[in-house]
Amino acid sequence: MVTPSVEEFLTQRPRLFGLAYRMLGDAGEAEDVVQDAYLRWAGADRAEIVYPRGWLMKVVTNLCFNRLTSARARRESYIGPWLPEPVLTADGELGPLETVEQRDSVSLALLSLMERLTPVERAVFVLREAFAYSHRQIAEFLDVSEANSRQLHGRARQHLGAMRPRFEPDRAQWRQFVESFLAAARGGDVAELRELLAADVTATADGGGKVGAARRTVVGRDRVARYLAGALTRFAPTSPALFLAEVNGGPAVLGFADGQLLGVLSLEIVDGQVSAVHIVANPDKLVFVARQFEAVSHLGTPLGS
Repeated sequence: MVTPSVEEFLTQRPRLFGLAYRMLGDAGEAEDVVQDAYLRWAGADRAEIVYPRGWLMKVVTNLCFNRLTSARARRESYIGPWLPEPVLTADGELGPLETVEQRDSVSLALLSLMERLTPVERAVFVLREAFAYSHRQIAEFLDVSEANSRQLHGRARQHLGAMRPRFEPDRAQWRQFVESFLAAARGGDVAELRELLAADVTATADGGGKVGAARRTVVGRDRVARYLAGALTRFAPTSPALFLAEVNGGPAVLGFADGQLLGVLSLEIVDGQVSAVHIVANPDKLVFVARQFEAVSHLGTPLGS
C-alpha cells in the first residue's frame, strides 16, 4: 500500500527529475538526486513542511549544487567534446514541451552552453525559464535576495541569449526531412547534404574516448557535409536499424545493431535547414535512453534503410 507521503512524492517526481536533469545534463545522476531527495523527504518532519513542492525543489537544487562541482572537475579531463545525456521526451519525461522556452530548456545545445554558467546562475535560469517560478520564489529556494535572483537571471541570459537554439514547431515534416538527410549522408552525397545544412552549421560528436568520434566540433557547411558523408557512409552496407524519435525536444535518429544502441544523432532544424548536429556515441551516455526505448518502443518509429 502506498502511503500518503510516498504518493505525494511520486506526484512531484517528474518535476524533480526534470529539474535535476536540466541542472546536471546527466539522466543517471538526476535519478540519483531524486532518490536522495526522497530519502530526505521520508526522514523529514512533515508538520514543518508548509509547501511540499517548494521544499522538494529546494532540496533537489541544493543536491545538484553538490554534484555540479565534482562534475565540472570530471569534464575538464573528458576526452573530446562533452554533450549531455540524450533523453526521449515524447512521453513527457522532462515535463511539457509546448512552448519554445520549454523546448529550449532541454535542448542538447542549450544544456551544453549552460556549462558556462555558475551553478547558481544555472539554477536561476532553469527555475525561471523552464518552470516559470517568480523571482520571489526562486529567492526562497536559493536563499538569495529577490534582486539578486533578477541579477543572476539577467547575467545568465546575457551568456546564453544570442546563442539559444530555436525549434521549428511542425513535427509533421520531421520524418521527410530526416530521411532526406540520412539518404544524402549515407549515400555520400556531399552536394545534397550542403543544401540541407545552414551556412554556420556545427557538428559535435561525444564518444568520451570510448568509441571513435571527432575530437573537435566541426564548423561550416562544407566541412560538416564532408564529415557527415564520411562518418555515415560506412553504415550503408550493413544498415543498422534506425528509428526516428523525439530526443530533448527535437528530431533525432537512434541507431541499433543486434539490439544494442550504437548512438543518437540529434538535429536542430531552423528555417528548413540543419543548424546543428549532435552525435552521442559514448556507451555510458546511452544507458538511460536505451532503457527508455526498450520500455516504451512506440517512442520511436522505424526509418527505411
